[in-house]
Formats: sequence, C-alpha cells, structure tokens
Amino acid sequence: MSISVVLADDQEMVRTGFRLILSAEEGIEVLGEAGTGEEAVARSRELRPDVVLMDIRMPGMDGIEATRTLAAGPAPPRIVVVTTFDLDEYVYGALRSGACGFLLKDAGPRLLVEAVRAAAAGDAMVSPSVTVRLLERLTAPEPPRPAAREALSPRELEVVRAVARGRTNQEISGDLFVSLSTVKTHIGNIGSKLDARNRVEIAAWAWENRLVD
Repeated sequence: MSISVVLADDQEMVRTGFRLILSAEEGIEVLGEAGTGEEAVARSRELRPDVVLMDIRMPGMDGIEATRTLAAGPAPPRIVVVTTFDLDEYVYGALRSGACGFLLKDAGPRLLVEAVRAAAAGDAMVSPSVTVRLLERLTAPEPPRPAAREALSPRELEVVRAVARGRTNQEISGDLFVSLSTVKTHIGNIGSKLDARNRVEIAAWAWENRLVD
C-alpha cells in the first residue's frame, strides 16, 4: 500500500523538486500540493494523506499554526516540517504543535524519503544538524543506567552511537558492513530493550548515558 503525501510550501520550485524526488520512489504517492497554511489544512482534510511535508514560513497561516490545526483535528496526518530555517523556536514550536519530524531542506533527497517513510511508520525523524542541539536542550545529565546498557550487545551499542550522531539506516548499513534489514532489526531490538519509541528517544538515551561526545 502506497504512502500518500501532501506537499505544503509557498515556493512552487521546492514543491516540484519534492514531487520529483518522492514520485521516483516505489510506494510513495504525492496526492496534492498547497502554497499557504490555509491551503495545507484544506487539502489535507480533503485528501486525507498519510504524511504532510509542511514548510514553516508561508503567507497567512504559517506552517506551525497549520500543523497545530491539523494535529487537533480528527484522524490527523503525520506531519514533517521541512524548512530552510533551523531556529530553536521553529524546532520546538513545530514539535510541540504536533509534528513528528523536523528536516532542513538541505538534508538531501535520501533523508527526505526516509523522513516520509519514518513518519508513515509512526516513527520520528529530526535533521541530523538539529539533533544535537535539540537533545542538549531536552535532556539533562543523569547517572548511567548500567542495567539497560548491559542489555545491549556490542553491535547494538555501535548502532545506538550511530543513531545518536544522526546517521541514517543506509549510512549505518555502510559503516558497519551489514544489510539494511539487519540495521532495522537492531534498531527494533534496541527500542524494545530501552523502552524507546523512536530514534529520537534512542539518541536521547545515548546522550544521557554519555555514549557519544
């Protein structure tokens, strides 16, 4: 079953680029586009996509308000904010308004596709360049939890460190010379052992336990 997507951005060239990237991927279908926050809300309610890629700075209603409006409605789509601006107020505003991901437009096609797939699967994706700053603000130093740490195998600890550094599944696969399916299995096992719901929580655990500098 295809993942359905609505693109919301006030720049037609950006929407066209996103459409070309996503339409080339198997299992992803772009249902429609919007150039304003109001249009994003209307098109999303009309087309009922699985995922909305939402810009922040748009005429009239901005992307954060549009995200908040959709998140408060019935059967809301999964929303990934995709923007040029990585200001803290935008990051926190987007996530607190109900977005499940925050991606910078210069992150590249591979991360854009992975963010869509992660959102559709109920997971979260935060642009690697934002992750470190976000975790520094959201986490406080805590004593290591040896029981949880000891439950992870050496290979799983390698995967945890890679996730905390913002590496994608594909990049982890290449770094560790294992298949993509093996990486996904490791992340699933890690999530179960740490009681972590997504990659952001796995990364937070790694930072709290000082597995990465």
